[in-house]
Amino acid sequence: MSGHDHGGDGVSRRKVLECMTWAGTGVLWTVTGGVPRSLGIIDSAEAATAAAPGMSFLQISDSHVGFDKAANPNALGTLEEAVNKINAMPAKPSFMIHTGDITHLSKASEFDNAERIISQTKLDVHYVPGEHDFIDEEVKLYRERYGRGTKGHGWYSFDAGGVHFVGLVNVVDLKAGGLGNLGAEQLAWLEDDLRGKSKSTPVVLFAHIPLWTVYPEWGWGTEDGGRALEYVKGFGSVTVLNGHIHQVMQKVEGNVTFHTARSTAFPQPAPGAAPSPGPMKVEDARLRSMLGVASINFKQNEQRLAIIDTPLQG
Repeated sequence: MSGHDHGGDGVSRRKVLECMTWAGTGVLWTVTGGVPRSLGIIDSAEAATAAAPGMSFLQISDSHVGFDKAANPNALGTLEEAVNKINAMPAKPSFMIHTGDITHLSKASEFDNAERIISQTKLDVHYVPGEHDFIDEEVKLYRERYGRGTKGHGWYSFDAGGVHFVGLVNVVDLKAGGLGNLGAEQLAWLEDDLRGKSKSTPVVLFAHIPLWTVYPEWGWGTEDGGRALEYVKGFGSVTVLNGHIHQVMQKVEGNVTFHTARSTAFPQPAPGAAPSPGPMKVEDARLRSMLGVASINFKQNEQRLAIIDTPLQG
């Protein structure tokens, strides 16, 4: 997608995110009018070809640097593997989004180690915090590193390639069961931020906890997420990117495509498949097939968003 906002291409942009192509475990899907259709099994190289060229960016999530339990004794190592995979991409993305839980215990050394590895991509990185990034005693380490120029607890917006990106914070004042919460101040800011934007402008919202209700029994949703989604109702194309649940889940509702990312640290069980969420131990041979990164591509005049989920292995 071009970075210039040509006056005559509003109609083509209106549905730019209506069709989504992605390859999570080697299957390419398209979504047209909310109906997913498999195009067959492909490998990641073919998927990358299907998504090129255009303005692209990466999503990485849930690095949990400092985690060292049985589910993955070396979360820093698998983050480094993810970064190596990013650096090996044939086309350099425009930037990267990290959707939270950079660290596991909000320690200065964990933030430092995460920065040391992630900076090897040499990409601009736009962060939002996860709840694990806000548990240091004074709740300041994340803000000192990534909060400059942001509002409130760290929300902000920016424009790139004709797309309006909004980073939201929903890990402060968690609600019953761990549900995310945006709060009145942030919602008022979001409404104001979107005011005056052309309805043909594609919008990407990204936050740590899903803005849609995935599984409320485990806190996998945002209590007032519906309010935020009300503000983007009038836009023709909206994408919502989240982390937190450590697995790929997606749905399309009208003009909105929802997508959650894999972790680079450890998998979690499918909703309701275990007594509770948390690190899931799998066979060592399977671990890297359940971790990975996502590449998102905007194409000019092709009226689609492509999301390619790439596992670290498999």
